[in-house]
Amino acid sequence: MIMKKLALNRIGILSAAMILFSSAAFSQIDNVDFLRSAPADGVKYIEAYMAPWANAFGAGLNGSWYNTAKPHKFGGFDITFGLNLGIVPSSAETFDLSSTGFSTALTGTGKASTIAGPRTDGPTMTYSQSGITLASFPTPPGTGWKYIPVPTLQVGIGLPLGTELKGRFIPRLPIKDGDIMLWGVGLMHSIMQYIPGNDLLPLDVSIFGGFTSLNGNVPISLQPDPAITWNYTTINPTLYFADQNLSMTVQAYNVGAVASVNLKVITFYGGLGYSNTKTTAEMEGNYPAPVAITTGIPHAEYNDTPQSTTTGAEFPNIEIENFSGLRANVGFRLKLAVITIHVDYTRAQYNVVSTGLGISFR
Repeated sequence: MIMKKLALNRIGILSAAMILFSSAAFSQIDNVDFLRSAPADGVKYIEAYMAPWANAFGAGLNGSWYNTAKPHKFGGFDITFGLNLGIVPSSAETFDLSSTGFSTALTGTGKASTIAGPRTDGPTMTYSQSGITLASFPTPPGTGWKYIPVPTLQVGIGLPLGTELKGRFIPRLPIKDGDIMLWGVGLMHSIMQYIPGNDLLPLDVSIFGGFTSLNGNVPISLQPDPAITWNYTTINPTLYFADQNLSMTVQAYNVGAVASVNLKVITFYGGLGYSNTKTTAEMEGNYPAPVAITTGIPHAEYNDTPQSTTTGAEFPNIEIENFSGLRANVGFRLKLAVITIHVDYTRAQYNVVSTGLGISFR
């Protein structure tokens, strides 16, 4: 059976899906080398290559949920804009090709850069079938970019019984020829209210849980490799391969306890809990795939046969390895009349620095 291949003119278009809000990161991936491989192998490479940015983005989605442990009084509310900077750890800058689980049709050894890794070409990989080379390419360099900004905009409103409901929502918006939609919900409940004499103390303690989901679509432009023979007679490649798209979802949640010391102007706060992120994506549309011709002079070519086209349904879903574990953060908030400014630092597998500006009415 002749395996089909996926050629990505720019792997950066996939990476952009993970950082749809970040203009800085868009500028970093314009010249990333393209990747060619069989569908299953291509997906494995994309997962390993993109994981650092995907996980840093997910960590950023968990930021700026709170800047105090004191829920709003019933009817009180706030509107807060946060900017969270997910940080890729040094350990995620490269990965070992031999540990990725490629098929025997794709060969190559050594360390390769992830998208956050060094800006240097990696080992050469070769994809072949029936003794015929269908693709040979160096693994793409990284961008050297380890900091992924993730903006959030949310509303918090006080409910009865010492509870506060938080919501995040961005309607579907066009971004870089694609589109995104974001929503999230969080809940904070005061534990301090059950302690007698709590009104005499500036200390507040609450439990909190929050979930955020981002959905996006990014068009992909992939035409047949000009270095391989084209033998199309009924297909117009420009039109036939114009429906390519990457549909993706990033989900993040965290749960834990939050404590704060609320003074007149400044509030010191911190939290301890558990966080998790998950990123999935799938290919849609039609993609060109070279086939091995063994009759006559052996060679690779594109033609009108079904084997020379791969549909999105034939690609395995892209599943970025989850990161999860303990999450601890500390920070402070300044409150000037109804204006709030906060800064905090989160320690986790992917650390996050957050800052924000809002208005708050108790």
